[in-house]
Amino acid sequence: MSRPSPQAPAPSALEPLSILVASDVRLYSEGLRHCLTQGGRFNVVGVADHPSTVLSSAEALQPVVVLLDQTMSDGLDQVRRLQRVSSHPKVIALGMPDQEEMLLEWAEAGVSGFVPRDASVEDLVSTVESAVRGEFHCTAKLAGTLLRRLACRPSAASIWGASERLTPRESEIVGLIDGGLSNKEIAVRLGIEVATVKNHVHNLLEKLRVRRRGEAAARLRSHEH
Repeated sequence: MSRPSPQAPAPSALEPLSILVASDVRLYSEGLRHCLTQGGRFNVVGVADHPSTVLSSAEALQPVVVLLDQTMSDGLDQVRRLQRVSSHPKVIALGMPDQEEMLLEWAEAGVSGFVPRDASVEDLVSTVESAVRGEFHCTAKLAGTLLRRLACRPSAASIWGASERLTPRESEIVGLIDGGLSNKEIAVRLGIEVATVKNHVHNLLEKLRVRRRGEAAARLRSHEH
């Protein structure tokens, strides 16, 4: 068995690929488990059926791939949290709609592939296998959508310049957003009012020329490396 890369802890050719399914729709998760375990290529090691159990399940089970139902509450924050799991699981978003802004936001959060709502089981299998190989797999339509959105993004220089204009408090709040905290949780952590947090978030979104808090955190994080 070859030594796995720290970024892609894939199993050996004789070992089934470990998968965690994250969905609060029981029929959906049970159907995926049944389909994916046929043939012995995959091993569904667990199902996280509530947003609060996704991270803990991934940390306990150390899957190679997480199939995340994008309709689950706090889906974007779940993707960001899963990036910190020691097994570095590949996160694949299931049931993605063709909404350009949403697609780009999930891509920036760290997903390794998209499976649209009209995809087949074969499409899902192909996406999983591509993700494990380090390839980003999606339909041609989704690829075109992502490229169009990327072309409309502010330049790296403008984003970096905007980040330098953030106040120390705004920078602190961006870091907490990146950690998955809500406005209320940030207010408690910093000992300030929720309304004050919302005001800071509004200001930093304008400075960074983005619409959503998660997108602000993802963009700044990408320019720190």
